[in-house]
Amino acid sequence: MQEPVSGDTNVASPTLKASVVNPAANPRRMRRIIAEDPEWSLAIVPHLSELCLQHIVSNFEKNPVVDHLLPEHQRKVLDRISTGLPLTVTANLISDEGYWKRCCTERWAVCDVSRYGGSWKRMFFERHLENILKYFIPNTTDPNQVLEVIPLCKEYVRKLEIDQFLPPVKLDQNKEEDDMSDSGSDVEFDEFCMNHYDLGVLTAALSHLEELHLTYGVKDCGMNFEWSLFDFTYQDCYSLANAFKKCHTLKVFKLCRSKVDDEKTRVLIRNLLDHPCLVELDLSHNLIRDRGARAIGKLINRSKLEILNLCNNRIRAPGAQAIAHALAKNSTLTSLNLRINCIEDEGGQAIGHALLTNATLTSIHLGGNELSEPTATLFSQVLAQNTVLTSINLACNHIGLVSSFPA
Repeated sequence: MQEPVSGDTNVASPTLKASVVNPAANPRRMRRIIAEDPEWSLAIVPHLSELCLQHIVSNFEKNPVVDHLLPEHQRKVLDRISTGLPLTVTANLISDEGYWKRCCTERWAVCDVSRYGGSWKRMFFERHLENILKYFIPNTTDPNQVLEVIPLCKEYVRKLEIDQFLPPVKLDQNKEEDDMSDSGSDVEFDEFCMNHYDLGVLTAALSHLEELHLTYGVKDCGMNFEWSLFDFTYQDCYSLANAFKKCHTLKVFKLCRSKVDDEKTRVLIRNLLDHPCLVELDLSHNLIRDRGARAIGKLINRSKLEILNLCNNRIRAPGAQAIAHALAKNSTLTSLNLRINCIEDEGGQAIGHALLTNATLTSIHLGGNELSEPTATLFSQVLAQNTVLTSINLACNHIGLVSSFPA
């Protein structure tokens, strides 16, 4: 018989042969705990309950079972099911905040749940709906994308912040020139083409909607920039005004940086008069002049407004006088921002006289309004007489020496 060659790796050692014949000869195989193997488990076959839970998780879309499980089993299922399940399955079935937290954090990098009343589910559905509306292209996007999600989210949406509205896709310029023969038709065609998504159906269905923040424009347009991308058309205005009639729960409305002029302001205000819930109106960074300001003055005393922001518009003295006239009789408004307009001393003094009798306004901002010494002198009287005001901002004016105000 040939002797085994020294160093031959194909020859099994006596110890290895013994361990194959007798498993007890291998101490590692006989150990009940293998500390260096974190995946090792003594249980070779999973428990039947664990197999059932795995089956529920893998088939959740076809057979969603949660409510009939024991609490500890519910927790395991909710921790394991995919966040990519259709909303038609999860929206009205799952209320667990842990699941919706996973849905939010896996989809968005920044998630501040404190801005959503501490509710992860509310955050998910508000941001999901906002995302659909931000990228909705009229005449291109299927309207069912919005209509199908409304029944799923209507119970959870309290606030919508939509910072862009996409216009319809414009036709090829050469085709437009062939189809349109006169300049008047071009204007009409462009106006029609630039109308945005109508919020009427949405606001009517969202029975808990309290805040609506809108900006009509396009973000990150880059080299595709055109002024028409930032138009708030008359059709948009009428559609939005009609939407107010269907939203009786609205408390806060903000329409900023949308080129809202006097005519559009009057249309909007006409549909906000005597609104049962509106307490805050923000029309800052628009093109509102005196006629629009007069309409807003009418709204002040035909609403429950507490906060009014008209910063960075084109309101002059007549518009400020209309607001002052309303302010003198008002008993609800607590904050008024007229910063960066041009009301000058005539408008500033009108507001000052109104504050001598007004007993509710606590904060007023008149910065950047071309005010000078006459207004400052009157406001020194306001400071001495009005005991309700806690904040007056007259920055960026020409009010003269600080000594004009009483100590």
